[in-house]
Amino acid sequence: MSQSSLVSDWVNKFTDPFAVLGVSVTADDRRVQKRYRSVAMRLHPDRFVDADEVTKDITGKLLARLVNPAYEKIQQEKGRKEHLALLRLKVRRLTREGPLSPKSQIARELMQCPVSDVDVFYEQAIAKLADSQFEPYDQFNDTTEQLLELNLVYLQLKMGDLGVQEKRTGLVAGSEAKPIQFAPAPANPEVMTESYDQRHYRRAQEYAKKRAWSQVVQELRDAIKIKADKSEYHSLLGIAYLNLEKPLPGMAKVHLKRALELNPSDAYAQKIGPKLGLVVPASTHQNNGKQPSHGTKATSQSIKRGGLFGLFGKK
Repeated sequence: MSQSSLVSDWVNKFTDPFAVLGVSVTADDRRVQKRYRSVAMRLHPDRFVDADEVTKDITGKLLARLVNPAYEKIQQEKGRKEHLALLRLKVRRLTREGPLSPKSQIARELMQCPVSDVDVFYEQAIAKLADSQFEPYDQFNDTTEQLLELNLVYLQLKMGDLGVQEKRTGLVAGSEAKPIQFAPAPANPEVMTESYDQRHYRRAQEYAKKRAWSQVVQELRDAIKIKADKSEYHSLLGIAYLNLEKPLPGMAKVHLKRALELNPSDAYAQKIGPKLGLVVPASTHQNNGKQPSHGTKATSQSIKRGGLFGLFGKK
């Protein structure tokens, strides 16, 4: 294949904007923007002033014809939902034709991954591949193929989980999904007392009691996308990150810090924060005379027997 037709071939071949940009299908606005800036810097013409003309041409077209359009497609939540729906349809079509048979070793490893480790393995695999996706540019084809396979396998695994992920994200195309989220409102709306973020939080508590920490992480990430100002969501997420098969203390620290910012009296953040180097304000056990929030009471009750440090045992 001639160098002039190489980029055109990539444009036709790689229609998954998540794979082209090198981000996971769970990425939010901030992660997508951060990745785009990193890639744009790597492919900026100023870096190739002394390069040969072929390299200048290919890297320039790679940025203009693949990376920039991919970013435009998924920089906002609406675009990500639309393209995730298309990927899910592709997964369904492929699985109707037979079981997925990825060529890359890393995608095959994801297929064999225990359910509790799928999310962490997937995120780490994406990050590892993304590091070398554009340097040098001739790795783009092979690396992006692996990223695409990872995305398809991951979505198939999540869709096989009794449809939990599809209902949770609301990203399934209407023609393929059961109209669960479109059910008519009840005649007496007062009985609907649990919001969507509370549902995710309740499920996270149930998973925490079972020590299914990957599921806890996923549920709480979804809850925080809906309502980000609940300290109990962040503190339990911090605990979950510490209890993963491969703990992520950095992520735990971020969310425990946020929990303290939202509520300096958050019991779990107060207990665990100092162990991660956080400066914890003096505990205000009386909470200024107010009753603890519903979420905090629910969390306390859900792990009542083990206490706070009862959470820190692996399955």
